[in-house]
Amino acid sequence: MFAPQLHEILTMSEVFNFGAAGNGQADDTDAIRHAIQDGDGPVIFHRGIYKITETIEVDLDKYDRTGIDGSGGTAKIVMTGPGPAFRFVGTHAATADPKGFKPNVWLKQRLPIIQNIEIEGAHAEADGIELIGTMQATLSGVLLRELRHGIRLHSRNRNVLITDCHIYHNTGVGVYCDDVNLHQFNITGNHISYNRLGGIRIEGSEIRNLQITGNDIEYNNYRSFEGFDADEPTAEIYIDSRGKPDQSPRPSVREFTISSNTIQATYSPGGANIRILGPDPTGAMPPGMCAITGNVIGSQAINVHLAGCRGVTLTGNFIYSGLAHNILVEDSDDISLGANSFGHNYWSEDREIQTNLRFVNSSDCVLSGMELRGTTSGISNWTASWATGATRKHKALVEMDTCERMTLSGCLIRDPAPIGIDIKKCKNISVHGCQIHDTREVKKMDAAIRVSDDCKTIVARDNILAKGNNSVIDGLAVEGNVVAD
Repeated sequence: MFAPQLHEILTMSEVFNFGAAGNGQADDTDAIRHAIQDGDGPVIFHRGIYKITETIEVDLDKYDRTGIDGSGGTAKIVMTGPGPAFRFVGTHAATADPKGFKPNVWLKQRLPIIQNIEIEGAHAEADGIELIGTMQATLSGVLLRELRHGIRLHSRNRNVLITDCHIYHNTGVGVYCDDVNLHQFNITGNHISYNRLGGIRIEGSEIRNLQITGNDIEYNNYRSFEGFDADEPTAEIYIDSRGKPDQSPRPSVREFTISSNTIQATYSPGGANIRILGPDPTGAMPPGMCAITGNVIGSQAINVHLAGCRGVTLTGNFIYSGLAHNILVEDSDDISLGANSFGHNYWSEDREIQTNLRFVNSSDCVLSGMELRGTTSGISNWTASWATGATRKHKALVEMDTCERMTLSGCLIRDPAPIGIDIKKCKNISVHGCQIHDTREVKKMDAAIRVSDDCKTIVARDNILAKGNNSVIDGLAVEGNVVAD
């Protein structure tokens, strides 16, 4: 007897064989459940539109290893009821340490794969995919649209991959982590766009080893939705580690990278491209151990917002056109900004947004090797409708307010207005090896550096500084620096 061919084995789990119509009119919920319960594991959806009215829950320990395949993207699920179209549930309650695995996880639950399928919402509270207690869940080639949340991770999961997906135009969040304990999480090579409450949002969660790499994440705010207002400041990537000490899991996000993405938006009031908020409830593990590297980030109210963070490195990014701030750092320490370029859209002089980096109540930060360029006009003058007159009048291209032990070195600051570096209520600040110039035909800069009277131990030496309309340095001796021609 010949062994059965692969297509013959897979035929046993085709949802058509369990009564699904796939015509977009009949309710295929029971047929799909039947295929999951009684099929051979891979649940195959051939080309068609499969209407479901309730969540299809895949209990991996009960039904054994199960995957979803939409036959090269030709199949669509339309969820007409509330909740997720598919909920995958496992029982893994340990870490990723091999010693913590129970035999049934490897035997029945590992590596649930959802691939090559579209899930569309037809209910205001319809979600796409929910993962609870899974190990090595892998989502690839999935289109999630017109839902509330595209992908939701809840409770506990380990070793999750989301790759090559399109998460598009959902009223909630594209990838939503709420109250989840999750280690080893890769979000790679996806389009995540036009989701009203953010592209990737993490709240009330303990997360380690998070990689957000090679994605296009953009326009995730209210502006692409009729009838919605700017009801909540959001972000393309939103990480919130705040909460209460008795929460379970205890909120804490550490050991993560945001690399090689395009992260940009249309302006939304109070919005950000990357927003990382802390501290954690105990104060022992604020959000940090983080590298933000090699991204293009622009066109929001705040491009990068760090609050209550410790240990964040930003390097090799181009960051542009932040209406309020390109960088806002509050109540944070051990922040390193190196070799970034900060600017604006250069194609038209009447569409420029002033560069600004602002540090407030922060300490032990290093700003080095950066290039900052102000606007030709000296002000933010973008008049497109999305700006809505909300640009901030900046005190300087770099502002330090109530900070200590800060170093700014090797930076090139061009065309600031009115000030290059503004230092207020600070102590133990060093500015060395920098150049600050006004190259505009009509000079807009008042002074290269301004230091207020309430500062202590401010050193500015070995810099090349252009003379402003009022002075070279306001509030500090110019000796030890070179005045540019």
